[in-house]
Amino acid sequence: MKVGYLQTLILGIESSCDETAAAVVADGRHVLSSVVASQLDIHAQYGGVVPELASREHMRAIVAVVRQSLENAVIAWGDLNAIAVTAGPGLLGSLLVGVTYAKALSFARKIPLIAVNHVEGHIHSVLLENHNIQFPALALVVSGGHTHLFEVKSMGHYRLLGKTRDDAAGEAYDKVAKLLGFGYPGGPILDKLAPFGNPRAVKFTSAKMKGNELDFSFSGLKTAVLRWTEHNDIKAETTYRRTLQNPTLDELRAATSQTTLDLVASFQQSVIDELLRHATMAADQVGAESIIVAGGVACNAGLRAQAKRTGFACYFPTVRLSTDNAAMIAAAAYPKFLQKDFAGYDLKPSAGLMLA
Repeated sequence: MKVGYLQTLILGIESSCDETAAAVVADGRHVLSSVVASQLDIHAQYGGVVPELASREHMRAIVAVVRQSLENAVIAWGDLNAIAVTAGPGLLGSLLVGVTYAKALSFARKIPLIAVNHVEGHIHSVLLENHNIQFPALALVVSGGHTHLFEVKSMGHYRLLGKTRDDAAGEAYDKVAKLLGFGYPGGPILDKLAPFGNPRAVKFTSAKMKGNELDFSFSGLKTAVLRWTEHNDIKAETTYRRTLQNPTLDELRAATSQTTLDLVASFQQSVIDELLRHATMAADQVGAESIIVAGGVACNAGLRAQAKRTGFACYFPTVRLSTDNAAMIAAAAYPKFLQKDFAGYDLKPSAGLMLA
């Protein structure tokens, strides 16, 4: 598609956590470029994201990433209609880098600025690629930092129905993987190992929620895994796995007992059961026509395979748009552009920014 035939070009900038990203999206649907600079190798040695390091790396990468996104889209600054940036939620220092740079670009280039909620961006990562989703929809946003349920009445209109009261699902994955000596990030590793275990071998109890039945809690599940490891004494194999450097899947399997593989499969199944049970319950309550699943955990093969048992039409983003990226930010900004919902230069990032 030639740029000359496109009406609206938006540059998106995303820096809410540990990935510096920029993208150009046309008319809220056509991704002309998407560039992501990952900090995975930097944070892996610490077993999680170190906020101070993340901010520093964003400052080093952001100019080059934005420049590359324009080059890949084969456009100039003058072709842009708006600049969109993640204003929250996320790590405050990381957000500050993206917001400050976006404001500077907007001021210097005289291009309108649009503030985008990171969670709304994840929802638009699905809408970007699926144009026929029926509303109202139920959105399950699940990642390392978020596990939320939203009623999506129509594009841009959201109502929070439930959220995690402690660990997010992706965070629970990472903590369990670290406990078992599998490294960081843990979610993809456990997902790949789960098919080699029995998902019903270890019985985990679902959290009993007082108050809002649509809220999640994964801290008890994480503690149950810890108790299992203490009872089964797998310290030797866990210690050995921690010595492996960039192991292949086959090497990890060889370094993992069948009982531990059963634990991994059972843990994953318990998380999937909780996510789908809550999503189905919420979708029934609001009369949803479809379910949108977004966020980093939307990459999970087990979750994708089992989503059909909800009985609803379920939509996932492609893997490249499941994790943090700027294309989803630019896509979420398009309806705001049409409404002339622009931000001022007094825009400040908010680590706890709420959606709806």
